[in-house]
Amino acid sequence: MNLSHKQLRYICEVARLGSIQASTESLHISQSSILAAISIAEELLGARIFDRRPSRGIQITRTGERFVTAARTLLAASGDFNRQIADLVKSAPQTLKVACFEPFGSLFVAEALRRFVAKYGDVEILLYEGDQVQLRHWLASGEVELIITYDIGPTFGEQCTTKICQVPGHALLSSGDSLAEKNAVSIAELATRPLVLLDLPQTSTYLTSLFDVLPSQPHIGFRARSYETVKSAVSAGFGMALLHMMPGKHSTQDGPGLVRRPIIDSLPAPTLIVADIYGNHKPAFVRSIIEIVEDLCNDADPIGFAPPESEAASTLLDVI
Repeated sequence: MNLSHKQLRYICEVARLGSIQASTESLHISQSSILAAISIAEELLGARIFDRRPSRGIQITRTGERFVTAARTLLAASGDFNRQIADLVKSAPQTLKVACFEPFGSLFVAEALRRFVAKYGDVEILLYEGDQVQLRHWLASGEVELIITYDIGPTFGEQCTTKICQVPGHALLSSGDSLAEKNAVSIAELATRPLVLLDLPQTSTYLTSLFDVLPSQPHIGFRARSYETVKSAVSAGFGMALLHMMPGKHSTQDGPGLVRRPIIDSLPAPTLIVADIYGNHKPAFVRSIIEIVEDLCNDADPIGFAPPESEAASTLLDVI
């Protein structure tokens, strides 16, 4: 068949999401690319894969279901083949496709990728930044080769996951807040302030669950999907925020209107992880990225991730 594996992925994604528009957003490609793949496949089959009905949207046909099942089998076999021969590939790809939890991009991933290019030379970097749900879709579809994120939500499998370090939470406060005068704050004190929530799938649920030890949840005064917008909202006086990673020496520092304070309560800390598509058969360039991320954590002062006087800060950088 005159269909590439990439085009087969396009068709499988439309079948999974039931929408061409949603597939363009998930795959970060144009609608014309998806329509072209469907058109080629339907012409080769001599039958329709999807029915397009104005009132019901796009519906997969019986022929389409059989085609998609076969395509998924082929893509899975292709992925297994790539993993089996990965150790034979000693050089980096010409284009490295990697994804990270959105706040990580400016905090430390850009520096990690700079070190990677310094080692491997002329490599084009394509960085996807997204929420936990998007990261899983990109990795599962083979759109990216690895992701850098927290272990929040469903696991990726032991063979595909490399644990780096735990990152304890801390409070982000406006410098004008009276709590900013304290060396450390409690979760109960924070609950008296409106919460500026990093409102990303799975992340928001995790952050609000940290208040479950209290009789009631704090009032959510501001929701934002951007780490930088959360910082701006706190600085503007909308409330406090619970965050985990602080700006380090390789990222833009906080402005004078912000103060970070450790939390005295013992709260669950997410683990920074690297998840990849290769499992036990990681190629050299993937192992190199993992080592670079580990080095960034080992080389940083504890306050590069947690505010001073945090009990967790002294053990934060013990790579798992």
